[in-house]
Amino acid sequence: MTLFPQILRKCLLACALFIPTQLLHAASIDDSWEDVLEEAKGQTVYFNAWGGSDRINAYLEWVGKRLESEYGVTLNHVKIGDIAEVVGQLEAAKAVGRDTDGNVDLMWVNGENFAALKRNKLLFGSFANVLPNTAFVKQAPSVTHDFSVPVEGLESPWGGAQLVFIYDSANTKTPPQSATELLSFIKEGGRFSYPAPPAFHGTTMIKQLLSELTEDAAALAKPVEEADFDAVTKPLWAYLDEMNPLLWGKGKSWSTSGEHTRQLLDDGEVDIAISFNPNEATAAVKSGQLADTVRTYAFSEGTIGNTHFVTIPYNAKASAGAMVAANFLVSPEAQARKADPEYWGDPTVLDIDAVPEDMRAKFTDIDLGVWALPLGSGKTLSEPHASWAQALEAAWIERYGQ
Repeated sequence: MTLFPQILRKCLLACALFIPTQLLHAASIDDSWEDVLEEAKGQTVYFNAWGGSDRINAYLEWVGKRLESEYGVTLNHVKIGDIAEVVGQLEAAKAVGRDTDGNVDLMWVNGENFAALKRNKLLFGSFANVLPNTAFVKQAPSVTHDFSVPVEGLESPWGGAQLVFIYDSANTKTPPQSATELLSFIKEGGRFSYPAPPAFHGTTMIKQLLSELTEDAAALAKPVEEADFDAVTKPLWAYLDEMNPLLWGKGKSWSTSGEHTRQLLDDGEVDIAISFNPNEATAAVKSGQLADTVRTYAFSEGTIGNTHFVTIPYNAKASAGAMVAANFLVSPEAQARKADPEYWGDPTVLDIDAVPEDMRAKFTDIDLGVWALPLGSGKTLSEPHASWAQALEAAWIERYGQ
């Protein structure tokens, strides 16, 4: 029997007086974390994460070097296009009884994918609550609930996100401030594109439009099965029926990602790009991918935001190494580097006031310039319940898919 399951049981026993034993809440970190570190030495962690960004890939290469030198853990970044495919693989593994020695140790997830993993009992356990660096995490609704689904320590927060729009102020003086204004902007000759769902940015865009256009916004916070889907979404389809033929691609071809819309903006083919990173424009300007006249904004009444996480599958082979990796990813050192546009520019999940004093300057000294979403602007709206994403994607594809 390996040492790590014994550690997990100790943590569960420590929490038994306060919570059901299948969950880990507020477990104390003492000698057991030293045992985790000892078991993790020499392990290889297969981290399944999106591989479509050179900047993110380079950041994870740095993480791998730090894990190797500091903890003796090897990080293997398995570059994937859609984490839903990995969820499907885990479902298949459980169906055939492959409950140990899995080939996925750590995953980058949130939203409907986390909901599916939790619903189908494909998660290792409430490990996040026993990570030492969890003490620095800023508590927020999107940290405790992932698309309205309680997190309960089953995943560890990694970064913040919000839907934003990037435009070139040299060409567009007054960008649209709402879904209604966006349609008017396009009708008047403004050029725009969004990726076809189920591409993440495309799904997020239609959720944003729905949240503004529906007459029953309260229904979005509940499982889609509890709503009258046709009634709630009717204004969305009427809007898209009108807008899609006027887009770049004229509703017959679609941009492939948020990054693609940014490239279209740089190429002068659209006037507004979309992103889920309020600091992406800063990173793009500094790397020469966008003109320095670009600016970032959110709709005046707010845009959808969330937290993204990492989690450990139920049958992970290197669960101790995965915990060590997850703990490092949420460390002040790793979070400060990730928040810097020179490396990534992804907003931190840490409470800067809780970070050790000698590390705070690494966050406060970050220069986001004039290109990022201005601090204090851009009200963040909650994500609809996780179940809405798949239902909206299926309905969109039925209406507009090729």
